[in-house]
Amino acid sequence: MVKAKICGITNQDDAMKAVYAGAWAIGFVFYKKSPRYVSPSQARKIIEALPPFVTPVGVFVNQNERAVKDICRFTHITTAQFHGDEEPSYFKRLKEYKIIKAFRVDDLFNVDSVLKYKVDAFLFDTYQEKNFGGTGKAFNWNLLQGRKFEKPIILSGGLTPENVQEAITVVNPYAVDVSSGVEKSPGIKDHQIMKSFLQKVTTL
Repeated sequence: MVKAKICGITNQDDAMKAVYAGAWAIGFVFYKKSPRYVSPSQARKIIEALPPFVTPVGVFVNQNERAVKDICRFTHITTAQFHGDEEPSYFKRLKEYKIIKAFRVDDLFNVDSVLKYKVDAFLFDTYQEKNFGGTGKAFNWNLLQGRKFEKPIILSGGLTPENVQEAITVVNPYAVDVSSGVEKSPGIKDHQIMKSFLQKVTTL
């Protein structure tokens, strides 16, 4: 069964609604320029309220590894997701964490470029020049159709209740990751849309 991560969580109510609707992971954005930014203190309070078997994920963009470690240690996060221009060598200094490396995809994207990264999972999101995720736009899923990777792949970018089943059929990912597609405003989830999205994923 394909797993689902709800990203850009900023409050406990949204987090708990996501979990009990079937989310496998909850994402917290620690990139201060994002409209979905959450402070480490806020994230820690939400994480402490999560039930067992739910994975909290810290989302970072071009942050130095010392800051990443400090935030993860404070919030008790052990899985980190990176959306910036991090080089493969960067992750050698973060071996104590499960690492998800995100790649922004456009029609010129070289899929083989991800193979130089020795991480735990690859996430594919939509390329938009000034945005590191949360674009609300889908990319051409056919670029990934039939591709095999040594690591699990996570599909993101413009996913909604209306298109997520088609996306899963085309890409066959390990998991899907949604943020803006289940929101009523940046960082505030629409519980009905979120529930619909998770139902579509879990019924496949």
